[in-house]
Amino acid sequence: MRWTLFLAAAAPIVLAAPALAQTDPPAMQMTWPTTPPPATTETEAPDHSTMDHGAMAMGPPPAAQQSPQAAPSMQGMDHSAMGHGAAATDMEVGNEPAPAPPTDHAADQFYDRDLMQTSRAQLRREHGGTIVSRVMLNLGEVGFGDGDPVFRWEGEGWIGGDINRFVLKSEGEVSDGDVETAEVQALYSRAVSPYFDVQAGIRYDIEPSPNRTYAVIGFEGVAPYWFETSGAVFISNEGEVRARFEGSYDARLTQRLILQPRAEINLAAEDIPDLGIGAGVTGVELGLRLRYEIRREFAPYIGVSYESQLGETADFTEAAGGDASDTRFVIGVRAWF
Repeated sequence: MRWTLFLAAAAPIVLAAPALAQTDPPAMQMTWPTTPPPATTETEAPDHSTMDHGAMAMGPPPAAQQSPQAAPSMQGMDHSAMGHGAAATDMEVGNEPAPAPPTDHAADQFYDRDLMQTSRAQLRREHGGTIVSRVMLNLGEVGFGDGDPVFRWEGEGWIGGDINRFVLKSEGEVSDGDVETAEVQALYSRAVSPYFDVQAGIRYDIEPSPNRTYAVIGFEGVAPYWFETSGAVFISNEGEVRARFEGSYDARLTQRLILQPRAEINLAAEDIPDLGIGAGVTGVELGLRLRYEIRREFAPYIGVSYESQLGETADFTEAAGGDASDTRFVIGVRAWF
C-alpha cells in the first residue's frame, strides 16, 4: 500500500520533467565524475582536485536559445552611413537673415494689447537697449611738494547704451589760486570689442593761453590682466600734433583696500614755443595711491606722485623760472555716481 501511494505521488513529477526540460533548459550542464570521491571524515573538506571541471559545460543563455535574432551582431553594421559626422561637419554655414520677430503674442488674447506692448518695450530696454549714465571722479586731490599746494582733478561722465555713448572728460590743475591747466573733451565713444572703445571728438584747452582746440581720436579699455588703459592723439587748430597715454592697475590688498600704481606719458610731434612744449616726450608722471573704499562709490586715498618734464619742454620750463620735476604727497578722494 505504501509503495502504491509513493508511485502515485511521483508519477506527475516524472511525467512533467521532459516538458520542463524543453521549455526551460538549465543554463549549466554539469557532468560528474564516474568514480566516487574517497570517503571523508566529518572534519575533512571534500577533495575538489578529483572533480573534472572541464566536463562542466556552460550552455547558452536562455534568451539566446529562445530567440536567436534577439541580439544581432554589431560587427557588420556600417556606422558611417548613419551620418553622425555629417551632422556636425558637412552642413553649410547659412547666411540667411534672422526671421522677423513674432507679432501674434498669446498674452494679447487675455490682456490689454497696448499694455502688453509697453511691457515688451520695457523688456527690450532692460536687455541691451537701456540708456544708462555715470559720472566718475578718478582723481580729486591736493598735492604737497616744494612749492604751493596743488589741487588736481581728473574725471569723466558718459551717457548711452552698451555700444554707443557720449563722453565728457575734464582735467586740470590749480596752484596758488590760479588755474595752471584746464581742458574739456566731448567725445563719441563706440564699443569695438567687449573690453575696448574707440573715441572721437573735440578737446578745448581753457588754460594755458593761447587757447587751443583739438580734434581727438583715441581709445579706452581694459587690457589683459585688468590694466586700465587709454590713449589719444590730438591735432590742434594750428596743425600741431600731440598725444597722451595713461595706464593704471588696481591691486586689491583686501576687499576694500586697493593699491593703484599709475603712469602717464605725454608727447608732441614738434616744438610749440607758445605753450612751452618741445618735440618728443614732453613729460611723464608716475604715481602710487592707496585708497580705502568706504563704499564702492566713495574711496578716500593717500599716495605719492612724481612728475617730470623732459627734453626741450624742461628747458622751456626752467627758462621761465619753474621746476622741471616735482614730487608730491597727495591726499584725495575717488568717487562716482
